[in-house]
Amino acid sequence: MPRIVRIKQAYPTRVLVASIMAGSGNDHELAHWQTLAKACQEAGADALELNLSCPHMDRPDMGSNIGKDPELISVVTRAVKEVARVPVWAKLTPSTTDVVVEARGAFLGGADAISSSNTFPSLPLIDPETLEFEVNVDGLISLGGLGGPAILPLSLAKMAQLAQAFPDKAFSGIGGIADFGHALNYFLLGCGTVQVCTAAMLDHAIGPNVIRRLISGMAAAMERNGWGSLDDFIGQRRDRIVAHSKIRRQDAEAYHGGYEAEGSAPDAAARAAKP
Repeated sequence: MPRIVRIKQAYPTRVLVASIMAGSGNDHELAHWQTLAKACQEAGADALELNLSCPHMDRPDMGSNIGKDPELISVVTRAVKEVARVPVWAKLTPSTTDVVVEARGAFLGGADAISSSNTFPSLPLIDPETLEFEVNVDGLISLGGLGGPAILPLSLAKMAQLAQAFPDKAFSGIGGIADFGHALNYFLLGCGTVQVCTAAMLDHAIGPNVIRRLISGMAAAMERNGWGSLDDFIGQRRDRIVAHSKIRRQDAEAYHGGYEAEGSAPDAAARAAKP
């Protein structure tokens, strides 16, 4: 909390979003979410991001284990909204069958926006010479969250699902962003903000160089396309994503997205009946 206070005092006009996480197994645990929410907003946070997606929690009522349960997502979000005076974002896990279902739970609980995606579960590779995992502690490893460039296309797919299902809702895009070209993908799908982590970690200055690239890239893209603000291009390519059966094929008669072409079944039966 003292860090939030110091940051807000040093940069009072900048937006500061606090990420919080607690348990959810009972009313006592849910109250911890409210304690964190009240403390962060009193310290100066302008918004709260609910971590419903960390893959490193063993407890069944924390992190991504919450994010796989739409009802629990809704319960946690509602508990925070009861005490929040600032916007509440729900950060979802990509490790679900249909992220739209979990997002619906968050919106039903009162979430003001959805952040997606958190990291994907992964394992480091095994060195073929030493037969040891490339990253380990005392020879042991556990499933860990993979972020950075490797998840950019995967996260975009999740965001496309969300933005199409809820075109009037707010989204923050996460996953693989290092320059404005990457960020632009999320904006064109419908995100109003994006988040950067891995690129900043790899920056020797821990972030400033990345921010400069993002800002200069954004200015150049806006000038090149004649855009005056983000609103000019947010969601501009969302409707280009369609079902497979809507994609034109070289041989249109040979593919129908898994469906039978109209009239094809009777024709086949008629041919089979001929001597």
